[in-house]
Amino acid sequence: ARRTPDDRHTGVMSPKAPAVPVVALPDALRAAAAEVILERGLGAFSLREVARRAGVSHAAPGYHFGDSAGLLTSLAIEGFETLRAELAAAAAGETDPVERLGAVGRAYVRVARQFPAHCEVIFREDVVNADDPELQATGLAAFAVLQEAIQAVADAYNPRLDVLVASELCWSAMQGLVQLLPKLHHIDAVRGDVPKSVDERIAGFTAVIVHGLLAAPSLPARRSRRR
Repeated sequence: ARRTPDDRHTGVMSPKAPAVPVVALPDALRAAAAEVILERGLGAFSLREVARRAGVSHAAPGYHFGDSAGLLTSLAIEGFETLRAELAAAAAGETDPVERLGAVGRAYVRVARQFPAHCEVIFREDVVNADDPELQATGLAAFAVLQEAIQAVADAYNPRLDVLVASELCWSAMQGLVQLLPKLHHIDAVRGDVPKSVDERIAGFTAVIVHGLLAAPSLPARRSRRR
C-alpha cells in the first residue's frame, strides 16, 4: 500500500477507538475517506468525519495530508496505482493483441466497480491537487498500459493507426461503460431484453472498436503541445 512521508506520525487516538498501528494510519485514513465518499458523496466530504471513522484525532488527517485536497489526491494516487497494476496483470495474461485489449477493458471495469470512490476521485480535478507530480505520473502510468495494448494491435494489424487517439477512444469507452452500466441494464429491462452481463458488453465494445481500429487510416500529424 502507498505510504506518505509522514507515516511515522501516529496522530492522537480517540480514547474509545482501538489504536491504529503507526504505519497503517495513512492507509486507514484513505480507507475512511473512501467510505465517506461512498456514503455521503464528495459534496459532504470532511476531514473531521474521516478522522472519526478512522478513530483518530480530528487533527491527524491534516497532519498527514495537509487538507482535504491532499487526502483526496493521495486517494486518487492509490486508485491509479491499483488501476495500473490490475491492467498490467490482465495484459500480461494474454498473448493475442485483440484478446489482450479485451482483458484490459474487463480489468478497467472491474477496478472501477470494486473501488468506486477511488475512481470517482481520479476524474475530479476540482477536488484534488491536479498538478501533483505523483498524481500525474501514476495517471500516465495507468494510461500507458492501455496505450501499449493498442500499440500491439497496431503493430499486428494496422501500422498506420494513430495509437494515441485510439487509446483515448478506448479509455473513454471503458469509462463511459462504467458510468452508464446501470442505465444500460435499465434499458434492457424496459425493452424486455435479457440483461447483458458486463463481460458481454465489454466483448461487444471490443469487437466494434477493434473493427474500427483495423480499418482506421492514419490521421494528420498533431502539433506538439510543448512550447
